[in-house]
Amino acid sequence: MKRLVQAGLGVLALVTMAGAANAADLPRRHQPMPAKAAPMYEPPYNWTGLYVGINGGGGWGRSNWSNALGNADADLSGGLVGGTIGYNYQMGQVVVGLEGDIDWSDIRGTTSSGLCAGISCETRNSWLSTARGRIGYAFDRVMPYITGGAAFGDIKATPAGLGSTTTTRTGWTLGGGAEFAISGPWTAKIEYLHVDLGDGSCDATNCGIPTSVDFKSDIVRAGLNYRF
Repeated sequence: MKRLVQAGLGVLALVTMAGAANAADLPRRHQPMPAKAAPMYEPPYNWTGLYVGINGGGGWGRSNWSNALGNADADLSGGLVGGTIGYNYQMGQVVVGLEGDIDWSDIRGTTSSGLCAGISCETRNSWLSTARGRIGYAFDRVMPYITGGAAFGDIKATPAGLGSTTTTRTGWTLGGGAEFAISGPWTAKIEYLHVDLGDGSCDATNCGIPTSVDFKSDIVRAGLNYRF
């Protein structure tokens, strides 16, 4: 009887050890992978708002002197720099706005041909301003645009050795460009404008007879704006 009990206890020990070994071999429960953070979403850039800025560049063009004695053409060139203010309103991808600027200008040229033969006739523009509408199409942070409106400036006509006549004129401008959002509230632009101030004048006192002097220029300039 004692041997039978010992044998039973031995079998029970073997069964218990086998169960423990099998339990150790069972696969562990799958631990869920930590969830990844959702990617940050950056909303499309919005061009709506007021802005101010600076601009600068150069202009090239032609001025025609004309009176009863004939004509003369002066080639113009020079630089300009000034300030800008404007407002944009975005509708979908279309951006409409108004922009104004005023620049100090040193666009000038002389001629000694035609009616100016034997003397030197100078045309000079010392300030230039525009008031324009703009319409652009936003590709997120890049906005190409077309622009046009009124131009204002002076035309100073000076025959060498005589006095000068300065006329303030209102004309027109048309052009286009592209603006780029660069960082925070800052944007940069590059644009082309054709400016026509029409006819100024050189009076009889300075030119002998009344003479018309016009001003046409093609302007390329860059700008830096701060948006509010």
